[in-house]
Amino acid sequence: MKQGTTIITLDNGYHLWTNTQGEGDIHLLCLHGGPGGNHEYWENFGEELADLGVQVTMYDQLGSWYSDQPDYSDPEIAKKYLSYDYFLDEVEEVRQKLGLDNFYLIGQSWGGALTMMYALKYGQHLKGAIISSMVDNIEEYVAHVNKVREDALPADAVAYMKQKEADGNWDDPQYQKYVDVLNAGYVDRKQPTSIRHLIDTTAKPVYNAFQGDNEFVITGKLKEWDVRDQIHNIKVPTLLTFGEHETMPLDSARRMARDIPNSRLVTTPNGGHHHMIDNAPVYFDHLKQFIKDVENDSFNK
Repeated sequence: MKQGTTIITLDNGYHLWTNTQGEGDIHLLCLHGGPGGNHEYWENFGEELADLGVQVTMYDQLGSWYSDQPDYSDPEIAKKYLSYDYFLDEVEEVRQKLGLDNFYLIGQSWGGALTMMYALKYGQHLKGAIISSMVDNIEEYVAHVNKVREDALPADAVAYMKQKEADGNWDDPQYQKYVDVLNAGYVDRKQPTSIRHLIDTTAKPVYNAFQGDNEFVITGKLKEWDVRDQIHNIKVPTLLTFGEHETMPLDSARRMARDIPNSRLVTTPNGGHHHMIDNAPVYFDHLKQFIKDVENDSFNK
């Protein structure tokens, strides 16, 4: 596969930014979170996995920073492209256009939801799945993040946030300061300068449509997310990887490890939601061991 950046044209006419790093016979396709985030926390995966001969491909989903951004203010465009089905089938089209098969799929957060859906619908193309910091339903997530902020903030701060949320006053400066505190504790604990930007590069129309204003509220389409009754049908070897200090509930991750028949759960100490950055050595040790075990046909829980 061609190294570096390739712009692919989808059948719908839009263009996606893709980038491939590394050489070898093992292929890993990376799905970023958000929705509306971008590829940037995958950028060193080719280097980290080079000794295993893994070729790593990442891409920005439609609407995200380096790819085409439709006019979501058009209701017809929003209806067509701001949906679970669109983003799931986009993964399959990207796979086809890149010529991937018998490959590993890794998804972070929202990308983890796509990975679950892909393994359920298109699992015949997968060698293995890696679900990074994503649970199989939103109900348990909401209960956990509510507890997280009650533990992390004084009671008056939590009450203030709830009032601003009830008012729909998401831009309130003090509210956003509290969100920053929570992000620093549970999302980006290391807060590396290497992936910071002078402006916010989040695709807000996509993020707002699915998530809401921030990681600690759910007001969008993700309120519907629940595949608890389906994940037992994921048959490929599956790695569940979570930070030990993050927004996703570890109790849910443990249940998922029991429900997905061919799965393994690993956790990263001192890691938040982006634990591939917060504690990279442990994260990559777990990921490399999983790939080696699947390649050697010795994978087990």
